[in-house]
Amino acid sequence: MPGNTSPSLEDIDEIVHEPSREFVESTNVYDFMQEYGIEDYDELIERTTTDLEGEPDSGVDWFWDELVDYLGIEFYEEYDDVRDDEEGPQFTDWYPGGELNVAHNVVDRHADIDEERRNTVATIWEGEDGEVREITYHELHRQANQVANALEERGVETGDTVGLYMPMVPEVVSILYGCFKAGAIAVPIFSGFGVDAAATRIEDAEPNVLFTGDGFYRRGDPVFLKSAADEAIADAGHVEHTIVFDRLGSSTKTSEHEIPWDDDRDEWWHDVVETRDDEYETKSLPSDQESMLLYSSGTTGQPKGIVHTHAGVQVQCPKEVYFGMDLKPADRFFWVSDIGWMMGPWTLIGTHTFGGTVFMYEGAPDYPDPDRFWAMIDRHDLTQFGISPTAIRALRKHDKRQPTSDEPSGSDGARDDEWLSGHDLSSLRILGSTGEPWDPESWRWFYENVGGGDAPIINISGGTEICGCFLMPMPTQPLKPCTLGGPGLGMDIDIVDREGNSIKDDHERGYLVARDSCPSMTKSLWSGDERYLEEYWSTFEDMWNHGDWAQQDEDGFWFLHGRADDTLNVAGRKVGPAEVEGALIDHDAVNQAAAIGAPDETTGTAVVAYVVLEAGREETDDLREELYAQVGDELGKPFRPREVLFVDEFPKTQSGKIIRRAIQATYVGEDLGDMSSIENPRALEELEDAR
Repeated sequence: MPGNTSPSLEDIDEIVHEPSREFVESTNVYDFMQEYGIEDYDELIERTTTDLEGEPDSGVDWFWDELVDYLGIEFYEEYDDVRDDEEGPQFTDWYPGGELNVAHNVVDRHADIDEERRNTVATIWEGEDGEVREITYHELHRQANQVANALEERGVETGDTVGLYMPMVPEVVSILYGCFKAGAIAVPIFSGFGVDAAATRIEDAEPNVLFTGDGFYRRGDPVFLKSAADEAIADAGHVEHTIVFDRLGSSTKTSEHEIPWDDDRDEWWHDVVETRDDEYETKSLPSDQESMLLYSSGTTGQPKGIVHTHAGVQVQCPKEVYFGMDLKPADRFFWVSDIGWMMGPWTLIGTHTFGGTVFMYEGAPDYPDPDRFWAMIDRHDLTQFGISPTAIRALRKHDKRQPTSDEPSGSDGARDDEWLSGHDLSSLRILGSTGEPWDPESWRWFYENVGGGDAPIINISGGTEICGCFLMPMPTQPLKPCTLGGPGLGMDIDIVDREGNSIKDDHERGYLVARDSCPSMTKSLWSGDERYLEEYWSTFEDMWNHGDWAQQDEDGFWFLHGRADDTLNVAGRKVGPAEVEGALIDHDAVNQAAAIGAPDETTGTAVVAYVVLEAGREETDDLREELYAQVGDELGKPFRPREVLFVDEFPKTQSGKIIRRAIQATYVGEDLGDMSSIENPRALEELEDAR
């Protein structure tokens, strides 16, 4: 079954995971339910998301108000009310009148409490080359203060943006928290992005300061990040100070790695951060003060700048890590991510709010061998492990043999995995996944072989737009393969038809929507309210349209069935078709381009590109290779097309709009549907014959 093809409910209509009573009663969410007299999961969701009989506030208001004290989140100044929604759910003001700072909650208070807490390990980092570093809360606190002081020396003030185009090294945590301390808006940029993708985000965010590194290791070889940062800055402008972390040893005179250097702009981390004062008074900021600007690709060419606040991420991320991932004081939390993706900040803020330990890994999942993750889980006694379905599909391929069609996964002899054997994974309590739909076979393999048939898979879905989850199982729930459980706590979520009528209880497939706001919902888009309202609030009245197909089965389990819009979800990373098409058109041989998503066994969705060449250019394999490289260089290797197909024309409407659904349907062999609007029917034959 293709990785991103959602199974029918009949294929997964079996409860596979049934938590023991002992396990249920050990969970954080069970304690919460006992505290408030909540009997079961259904009552829990009702209590936290719907109107409360006889109460002036809704369950949403009650929950997000109660949560602050329950999780021990500290405000410098108490808020006047849990929210002000006079302008509707689109522009809800959460915790008005309050003041806080994420940095105080995730690092300052832990470093100040007592010697034991100060010396607790905040992050364990393992480099691809095997180097291991442990950073305590005391060390993290000192370094975050140094970052804040370095930023202020370079003129950064509250509300200014600061770019993080960084390798996944421990210092990235200090940079993020240092930005929070100084009131700067952190702008994480995925380290795997090519020049154009990075430049687009720098141009939009306009940071004066950019943190980057000389490079990092990937499959044993250095990847030079600094040169890409320089090109992106040259294209985008704005950056006047580049602070470079030395991961590869490039700053030493004996280094074999030479990187470009601008004496007027570039400075080494060890010169400008490590020499700064390690005392800093963290700023007290309004609840709605911007904390991060995270980018998400849409169906237009310009990525969306998602605006998050201090209060929003400070309540959402810890809520999910504490209840959904059941974080305990002695846990070691590992979610495979980059700081440039939402799950990076989500993991850090969620875990560090409770003084927990985050594990970070720099390199490839299968280097030097396919057991790298299993070896690290064993070596570091990791307790939570989150990963994308794509990565599991790739790792599953390394089985000695796959089960036959009549031999179900988990049958005797079918799962003798040569790379898993020899590694003790018994420390794992909770598994996690996000980013894309599962296929049942890979879900079962993950559950049975990595989790040992005991650890629940907390399969979550939300997005950069809320720095959290609309859907999230609780560890107390039974699970069917591929399920997302149900709505997250405090999240008023529904499934509706095209007219906006709820069809959740009819068990039909429909649009996943939010009927109410939540504290971490983006306050708008960086580019302004117009696009924000158009992207999320224009389809249905006063409902957030998330763009996913969803369905609830008769037993109450929720499932997703892929995107209802055109966004390409490649291995859990989203890119707009227009971005791919723009990269192709930048090649002087390309006149027009159309990018679609196709099912792919490994990445879930693969990019397939159709191109129309300029007159006189030949369709050659060499040109095809150039186009593969063009997209990889501009957007990053994950978004390189799986195929580039040449055609003479695209099917278009009379107004000249390319009919992408016809291209998509032709490629995957689906019914074309109504083609009455097509201006040039012969183009459909071209698609069939494309090579």
